[in-house]
Amino acid sequence: MFIVGLTGGLATGKSTVLSIFKEHGIAVIDADEVARKVLEPGTKAWLEVKQYFGHGVLFPDGRVNRLKLGEIVFDDIEKRRKLNAITHPRIQSAMIRIAFSFFFTGHTYIVMEVPLLFETGKLLTFMHKIITVVCEDHQQLERLYKRNDFSEIVARKRINSQMPLHEKVAKSHFVIDNSGDLTNTRNQTESIIKVLRKSKFTWYFRAIFMITILSAVFAVTHITSNYIENL
Repeated sequence: MFIVGLTGGLATGKSTVLSIFKEHGIAVIDADEVARKVLEPGTKAWLEVKQYFGHGVLFPDGRVNRLKLGEIVFDDIEKRRKLNAITHPRIQSAMIRIAFSFFFTGHTYIVMEVPLLFETGKLLTFMHKIITVVCEDHQQLERLYKRNDFSEIVARKRINSQMPLHEKVAKSHFVIDNSGDLTNTRNQTESIIKVLRKSKFTWYFRAIFMITILSAVFAVTHITSNYIENL
């Protein structure tokens, strides 16, 4: 099994592409969904966020108001670092655990959506291939301020806070242009699926894994046998 990283800019269409992979029966991990679970009421991360940022970042039912929290940390580096310290390690650990569960259920590969894959760099080591989703600049801007009810100025500021798309493209193995209609995006995604299905890397990885497991079993058996003989 291998992991394919799916990234891109804000509002470029990463979730749309991820859903197409899922439709084809491919195991997917959505970092945003994992982040929501990490911050569910009662979790350790939720308690730390409530303690540090106060009840003002919570909805009446206790859920974290992520838009409100985002507004607070965006212009405050120290608070952003604190939030990242609370959430990022837990999100990354959860994603790796999910990836291992997919491995043991026989999936050939996983598509892992990580919006800040290049910016954080924490999960790059685990990625066999990387896909970046892009769209036209004006589309990205319009989609973001309509989706999040931002002003155009705020939306542009959020976009500019991330690594430029052309830099992400240069570091990627595949690029999906989501500037057109859904059919066009689907066709591009399905072309990549065909390429990934032909990869032999998964069998190499499984062979190495099995050799490691068998070696460990042999070592334990050998040590146990010697121990019994010396009783």
